[in-house]
Amino acid sequence: MAVNRAMLRDQIKDVLLQRILDGAYSPGQRIVETRVAEEFGVSQAPVREALRELEILRLVVSEPFRGARVRDVSTREIAEAYPVRAALEELAARLAAAPLAGGGEVLAVEIDGMRAAAADEDLHRFVRHDVAFHRVLVEASANQTLLQLWESLHVDLRTRVTLVQRVADLAEVAESHVPIMEALVAGDAEWAGTAVREHIEGFGRSFVERTEATASAEEP
Repeated sequence: MAVNRAMLRDQIKDVLLQRILDGAYSPGQRIVETRVAEEFGVSQAPVREALRELEILRLVVSEPFRGARVRDVSTREIAEAYPVRAALEELAARLAAAPLAGGGEVLAVEIDGMRAAAADEDLHRFVRHDVAFHRVLVEASANQTLLQLWESLHVDLRTRVTLVQRVADLAEVAESHVPIMEALVAGDAEWAGTAVREHIEGFGRSFVERTEATASAEEP
């Protein structure tokens, strides 16, 4: 596979993630760092870091002296985090509505970043702006316990899981953040909470539907 030698950890992670979700790597199969590094023309360090982050998502498991192996994980198990995140961000949006009222510039910057990344088909950059958008409203809630729980979900990794499955066009995903921004700028806590909850739960459903449809299509 011809890949630019400057491929970074996140790009390698995207490829490994796609292979796991598509079944190219089967449950129990070993992912050999040296082989992946040789395939992509990089050192073992970014491969090891990519595998470490996939282990956080419980997609792989590392064993002493045996390396990383693919876990047997169901779509439903991966999807369990979506309603939890939706509940957290619904509360965050309600709390953030007043502090962010009339000042959506920082949110607009992240949406514009998503639009530009979508036009360039740059998933890594898109995820960075997507997660930054949601972090703004979580931090604006001024609730440290909520922020800590949100960070424990590893939103950047889970967002990548969803988008690498191409559950929606990136440009559409960028635009789906606009109603959330509008609600926050309007200072409407009810609207903001509902908008962000529906946004996250919708992608959770799309992820499940996409992966189950792919699995059905591959059945003999």
